[in-house]
Amino acid sequence: MESVDQLIIPGLPDDLALRCLARLSHGHHGLLETVSKRWRDLIRSSEYAHYKAREGWCGNWLFALTEQSNNQWIAYDPDADRWHPLPKFSGDYADWHHSGFSCVCIYNRLLVIGGSYAPQDSSLPHQKPLITDYVLQFDPFKKEWKRMESMRTPRSHFACSVIGGKVYVAGGRNLSSTRGLALAEVYDPLIDKWEELPPMPNPQMDCLGLSYKGKLHVLSDQVGLSDMNASQVFNLSEKTWCIVEDIWPFSRAMQFSVQVMGGDRVYTVVDWGESLIKTRDSEKGEWYNIGAIPSVILHNHTRALEAFGYGFAALQEELYILGGKVLKWEEAGTGRFDIVRLGLVRVCNPLVRPLKWKEARPMCGRACGSILGCASLEEEYSV
Repeated sequence: MESVDQLIIPGLPDDLALRCLARLSHGHHGLLETVSKRWRDLIRSSEYAHYKAREGWCGNWLFALTEQSNNQWIAYDPDADRWHPLPKFSGDYADWHHSGFSCVCIYNRLLVIGGSYAPQDSSLPHQKPLITDYVLQFDPFKKEWKRMESMRTPRSHFACSVIGGKVYVAGGRNLSSTRGLALAEVYDPLIDKWEELPPMPNPQMDCLGLSYKGKLHVLSDQVGLSDMNASQVFNLSEKTWCIVEDIWPFSRAMQFSVQVMGGDRVYTVVDWGESLIKTRDSEKGEWYNIGAIPSVILHNHTRALEAFGYGFAALQEELYILGGKVLKWEEAGTGRFDIVRLGLVRVCNPLVRPLKWKEARPMCGRACGSILGCASLEEEYSV
């Protein structure tokens, strides 16, 4: 039995003990809760959450949602090398399949924006997907979800990026604009409010938003279409759009994801049977390869396999390749194969050449296969 008056950490005042425990990152919380009932109650208390929030000690997070997870996000703590599940959002359509959304981190919060919800119940084959304007926020201090103000326009498969402390969205599609949207808007998380922006010159669907040198670039994912080889760029200060010749190597790329590190270092994956990491020389405006993502070796299978459908994220000056799938061909050469869903997590520092890949702890629980969304949140350390 524990004494009510027992110190949190024997030999330390409780205020100092609280500070010590609050500095431990979220990946350690499950272990800390097993130490004692007093520690468990403290870790789960509003006092603990408010203390961490006041100090800005959010820790470093890599959030991911996979095709197999039934809408339950998971989070990785690089300091603890541990994955853990987040609580599920309990609002409308919580059990429907969610896709086509955007996810970003801003002001120590994860935002999951818009997207399409479709029933997973096979008894409803003719039920149309619902394209939403929802904005869901995860608070890493309280470890809970909350509905924020909705977008002005429902949309899925749209461009989204954080620039200057605000979230910009543009394009996409919904049930009334199946050929693409030109509408754009911006969200200020400090006042929980959306504001309309001037529309893009051309409607755009299946697109990606990229913050590059203080401007929003809207890039097309319409593979191989010649009239989609230009980017639409929004100037924040002038609130104007312009069309520029495409400087991004995506016109024929199967994998479509970009990470910007250090403000101007841009990395992408180009998948041409072999997954290559590319970076852009901002002075010359040219792209070049810096290395390949290693093939996957399965137990009791001799052939090296190329993954697809994986996630690509940046956290703490490292690049992460998450999950994905491979086609496991029969060794007899009959042309038959199985789809194997992966929980692998591979990491490299893109500044170290040649690239040296290491494996982090695999994703937890049922989380494996194609990555529907991933985003990183980094704690800002004061000097």
